[in-house]
Amino acid sequence: MDRSITPTVIGDHPLAKDGQGALVSRIATVFPYADSIVTIPGIHATQRVAFVEILNRTREAAGLPPLSEYEQNLHWENSVDLVMEGDNVLIRPDPDKMDLAFDADELLQEIVPKHKIRFLHAMVPKVRSAIKRRGECWRINPLPRSTADMDAMIRSSRIAIGGEDIYCYNHATGTRILTCGQFAQLGDYDEASLRVHLSEIQDFSARCNRHGYPEISFFKAGEGFSSTAFQAYDFYSLSADELHDAFVALRRRFAEAVRPEYRTDNLGDADWRSEMFAALIGNETQPVCEEVYLGMSSEFYMQIEWLPGGRIVDGELIFDSVFDEPSDDPQWARLCDDKIKGFIFNFIREYGDVEYINIGRVPQSLSRRPAATGRRDVYIAEILLKGAEREVVRIIRMVKWGIREHLQRGWNLLDAIMQAEEYIEYILDRRLGCRQLGMNLPPRIVARKINEQYEGVQDQLHGRPIWATYIERDYVRGMATDKIAAGRFENAEFALRFARLMGKAAAPNLVVGRADLESHVVFDDGDEVLRCNDEGMPEGIIVSDPTGTFNDYTTPLKAMIKDYAKPINARIGIVPEPMAFVTSYIEALEAELRRIQQEYRKRKRGFDNLFRHRRYDPAGSYAYRWKQVLLRLNATNIQEVIGELSAHIKMPGERAGM
Repeated sequence: MDRSITPTVIGDHPLAKDGQGALVSRIATVFPYADSIVTIPGIHATQRVAFVEILNRTREAAGLPPLSEYEQNLHWENSVDLVMEGDNVLIRPDPDKMDLAFDADELLQEIVPKHKIRFLHAMVPKVRSAIKRRGECWRINPLPRSTADMDAMIRSSRIAIGGEDIYCYNHATGTRILTCGQFAQLGDYDEASLRVHLSEIQDFSARCNRHGYPEISFFKAGEGFSSTAFQAYDFYSLSADELHDAFVALRRRFAEAVRPEYRTDNLGDADWRSEMFAALIGNETQPVCEEVYLGMSSEFYMQIEWLPGGRIVDGELIFDSVFDEPSDDPQWARLCDDKIKGFIFNFIREYGDVEYINIGRVPQSLSRRPAATGRRDVYIAEILLKGAEREVVRIIRMVKWGIREHLQRGWNLLDAIMQAEEYIEYILDRRLGCRQLGMNLPPRIVARKINEQYEGVQDQLHGRPIWATYIERDYVRGMATDKIAAGRFENAEFALRFARLMGKAAAPNLVVGRADLESHVVFDDGDEVLRCNDEGMPEGIIVSDPTGTFNDYTTPLKAMIKDYAKPINARIGIVPEPMAFVTSYIEALEAELRRIQQEYRKRKRGFDNLFRHRRYDPAGSYAYRWKQVLLRLNATNIQEVIGELSAHIKMPGERAGM
């Protein structure tokens, strides 16, 4: 429904401010089929009544009869609620009338910039699906994205009933959420306070508020721990010893009902934080963001900034009209990333029959490595192909050293192009070398280009179109090894499987000299992704991005191996069988290291000649690095390497000086 009609506004402009800068009205109602918006003070119901009264007065002045009851109801039923917040207008859609919501949106855009209009109720599947199919995930009203904002929200949610503020409060449902960790801390209270709080939990956990939601819920406990656990007690009649015993029994039942990673409150744990955040903004059983729907790991939750792109109507690509809004608003400038158009063009060319594409930006690095020079832009794309049941999820990473970056360093245009192309070859050759030496990488990547205008330090080239290259790959589903909750390692089988897989992954990482520019080993820092089976047990590790491989091609492996004790030393104190954990890691690393060395020696000529056709330069070309890595591998005494590794692993007793 394309519109170019200026709506009639009854009241002030939706974003009008008073003398103190506050919104004149916090709510409004849109009547799309009457091209009208009502903002007069009141509630939505009174705005609907007022609109009909105004229509009737207009009809009376024209000598027409008032609207019939049916006609009045028709206007009321075909209206859309708005909520104003700051500089934005939020549409509250009826899930069964999304077309009406989109009509209201288009009418509203005649007086409010599109980038300031967002949609509520995005957790409702019908709402979310309708928005996604328009390629407009970016228009879902955003929740806090940064971990700092999420932490602040969780901290500020603390609330009390009659005692201490031991609950986290869900403003949407009115439910107070009690965690296992917070419940366990009641054991530190004196007898009188413990008695009061246990009675309070007993009372309110059995109640529902007027909206039908429980007054108190038990975080992640499910049916294993509920208000029924408290029914057997009369806390005010128990003796001090009986009260203590009752609390200990309840604490044990609560702990048994939740998984180990949820037994303590830990804002530093991505899983715990995202699950608590989910509980605070909706029902715990509902996904809270697009990343959850796409099956992405918890480190991505709320970290993706979805951007305007385009939608596909009857097979035709139509770019989002927000790109056509000339604006000096920083919010608009951040949203309208022209690279998105290039990505979409490439996807349409590759896949053909596409139902929708949504592309988002990852605004902060999810690895623990310090930021380095060069371009670091990373994007996520979800693409639904016609007839497919699930979206294709792709990671887009701009190449670190492209034409733009070389121009910024003073190269002329031709040399910048040649240097950029050589760097692409280096990246692709490096990937082949990693696979040849046993590193488990995503099965498919592709290098693509988009067009961008140069606006850098070389004034004579301003406005000149140049190519920007990016690497595109499948999203690897799983958990980054460095972000796995400590509670998972309490399971002995999980811990031992993890140790074996990490040892196997460490061997090729060591061989290819994966390190940062300061020669610090890069391993277990966010790129290693653990895949688990249906039972939640580890079954494989994939290195999602081999950044840093072949950076250190001179240091003997024996000198590098000490840093490979760190993944074990960091976890050895939390596993139930430390010696078995260490043994599994070392044996797996040694076996894989020997296998790689034997494979090289068995097919030495093939390995040596793999990059013989490439430029060979002792200054650091990839062919030279490849040769040095192979020479180092062949000369390595693996028994000495393993002995050095064992010497740097610290058992719990040794750490304590025993």
